[in-house]
Amino acid sequence: MKIIQIDEFGEPDVLKVREVARPEIQADDEVLVRVHAAGVNFFEVLMRRNRYAVTPPLPARFGVEVAGVIEAAGGRSRLDVGSRVAVPLFAYGRDGGYADYVVVKDAACIPLPDNVSFDAGVALQVQGLTALHAVRQTSPEGRSVLVTAAGGGVGTLLIQLARQAGARRIVALAGSREKLDAALSLGADAAVNHRDDDWLAQCAAASGGDGFSIVYDFVGGNFGKPLTTLLAPMGTLLFGALGRFALDTGAMNALLARGQTVKGFALIPLLQAGNPQQDLAKLFELTANGKLTPVIGAGFALEQAADAHRLSEARASIGKIVLHP
Repeated sequence: MKIIQIDEFGEPDVLKVREVARPEIQADDEVLVRVHAAGVNFFEVLMRRNRYAVTPPLPARFGVEVAGVIEAAGGRSRLDVGSRVAVPLFAYGRDGGYADYVVVKDAACIPLPDNVSFDAGVALQVQGLTALHAVRQTSPEGRSVLVTAAGGGVGTLLIQLARQAGARRIVALAGSREKLDAALSLGADAAVNHRDDDWLAQCAAASGGDGFSIVYDFVGGNFGKPLTTLLAPMGTLLFGALGRFALDTGAMNALLARGQTVKGFALIPLLQAGNPQQDLAKLFELTANGKLTPVIGAGFALEQAADAHRLSEARASIGKIVLHP
């Protein structure tokens, strides 16, 4: 079977196709899943360049979320051959999803409804759970919120979930007309292009003049400090851009003087404290019932993993990027 592996850090071309033996079931509670879709995440772009908060040992295999069909099952498996499943490898400390097959414990598989595509089943894993927990951790009910990276995988889902959770006003921040239009179509009340010279003033005006009760920041870096100026008194900056926190002492002191809060967001601790299978089942149900729309921006063959990374790195896609082994 084919897998994608890197033997060194660097540009997208370090992602190489390797032929390896197909994994075999080793225990009665394991299943062999034929991968139909594997998710590409921006943190994998950072890891490929060795710019993430964690440095993976080499050689490294990427891919922490897949969806597919069970082709073989151990004798004690609760799942049948032919079942459609989603597999959140990241919830179990696993990777290697950029591949034709994976072997996992059957407990790691969540049934995927027939009317939820494999692509959607992948889009709702890292990004879907991130958006769901962001709304849970800092509720937007009755509040004005700003969503950064609003055209991305998290942003497109966060807008929808914040609307369902009762947000009073949602303003989307993104970097192209296409992304802004997508955000508006998904429920944002206003959308601002961060490439405009006066984007801060536009965001302030779009908030209604009082600032935002919540800024959901999954970008970080140079955006962090300007975003804090958009917070209302007693507002909260939910920060989920691991490794890219850049607020200096002056900015933090200004936040404290206004009674504002910076709340860190990391998905894995939340999953360890919760029930990712139940949460994913909820997201699948919302999608199956037409109440949530995962946006798939682009699909690539497994052998085109480098091209998928280039697109992700260019920030040119809307929604989720998916590989199709």
